Amino acid sequence: MATPAVEVPIANTDRKNEKVENLESASSSTQDLGYDAKATSRLIRKIDWTLLPFLALLYLLSFLDRTNIGNARLAGLEESLGMSGLDYNGALAIFFPFYVAVEPVSNLMMKRLRPSLWLPSIMVAWGICTTLMGLVHNFAGLLAARAALGIAEGGLFPGVTFYITMWYRRHECGLRMAIFFSAATAAGAFGGLLARGITEMDGVGGLDGWAWIFILEGLVTFGIAVLAYWVMYDYPATAKLLTPEERHEVSRRLEHDRSSLADEYSMKYFWDAVKDWKIWVHMFITIGIYTPLYSFSLFLPTIVRTLGYSNETAQLMTVPPYIVACFLCITGGYAADRLKTRGIFMICYNITAIIGLIMLIASQNPHVKYAGCFFFGGGIYPNVPQGVAWNGNNIGGSVKRAVGIAMHVGFGNLGGTIAGFIYLSKDSPEFTTGHAILIGMLSMSTCLQVFMTLYLRRENARRDAEYKAPEQYSSEDKSAEREKGDNATFFRYTV
Repeated sequence: MATPAVEVPIANTDRKNEKVENLESASSSTQDLGYDAKATSRLIRKIDWTLLPFLALLYLLSFLDRTNIGNARLAGLEESLGMSGLDYNGALAIFFPFYVAVEPVSNLMMKRLRPSLWLPSIMVAWGICTTLMGLVHNFAGLLAARAALGIAEGGLFPGVTFYITMWYRRHECGLRMAIFFSAATAAGAFGGLLARGITEMDGVGGLDGWAWIFILEGLVTFGIAVLAYWVMYDYPATAKLLTPEERHEVSRRLEHDRSSLADEYSMKYFWDAVKDWKIWVHMFITIGIYTPLYSFSLFLPTIVRTLGYSNETAQLMTVPPYIVACFLCITGGYAADRLKTRGIFMICYNITAIIGLIMLIASQNPHVKYAGCFFFGGGIYPNVPQGVAWNGNNIGGSVKRAVGIAMHVGFGNLGGTIAGFIYLSKDSPEFTTGHAILIGMLSMSTCLQVFMTLYLRRENARRDAEYKAPEQYSSEDKSAEREKGDNATFFRYTV
């Protein structure tokens, strides 16, 4: 089936007044010569500075609003709502099933609608939910608000990661996803500082300090969401930030990088994703990473408090581990993009996190335990964008990639439900059982990473031996296999 032609206006041609279709990637000719290196670098920097800061801000607010319950706990949440036993753990866990359920649907909705409409809309919803968490009067109200927050937030992370793949080539996505996800580490650091200040409002308006944490952070999210309707762009072919020549060049680069694979919406590609065993392996790799991730983000204030610090000091002591994790997240994404490999980075980061957990189990020295928090966070956070980029790089076709990323992130986020019950009050202050469970999850994930790295190397070698090199395929050759996705003979995997 031939690739449908898509008109893209080019300056100084007879077509410059024609309408550009709202597609993610298109090129008027696969044979066009691209920009030189300097012009390409300027174009990518322009996109970076326009898109990434705001996307990172969105995720900072998202992660802050889902994890600020850990800070609220130190500010007296449980006592005010009469919570006891596993109530707090249940409040954490209820968020994630709802969060996961909407992820695949959300990505398909964004594919059918527009990112500039869909993403700000779900952001408005979760800002309202966060604010309402500050107004609950009992445990049942908190559960309802957390469940609603999960539904509202579910589409952001898979949506934005898919959105990034529609602007950048495969080996440019890792760093951009790392920058985007580093906002989660910033949220951890910023959340502790912010919570420490907000709790000073205890008693203002007759509300407790923990309530003001939810209310103020929710109102900030709502305000940014309203602004997002005007500042977010859709896809390169329609983005007003680019000149017609720049739109054409971005589309040309994407088409060349994606090997002319199918971009049109069809449920066929949905089922292709569901039946792809490689995506399922990545899903189990991911749940072995996300369970420790959420355990760290939700319980770090509690863990630090058990080292002998007061509640107020514990809020501040959670900041440095996040700063280190942020640095490693960005530098790891940059290095993986430059070397065009991801598996070995993920294996090394997982081992780093395991070392941190062993330090938390093996020593009773609070300084060693606190150092273990740095290894734990520094190993686990970089693997979230690394994993999404690795899976996304190896899924051919935009619809299959949208669904595959949603499956990946959604299944991984089920780890949040598990994480809610990893660290139990009865195990305090050692939390040996929780640390041991996370070591097991990370070990499983690491073994699957090793397997996938070896398999992809072998499969690329097989295709190199049996078929001609990808650059030797003509446009007609690629068009004949455009619906095969990553099973096309000219497709090569990122290892």
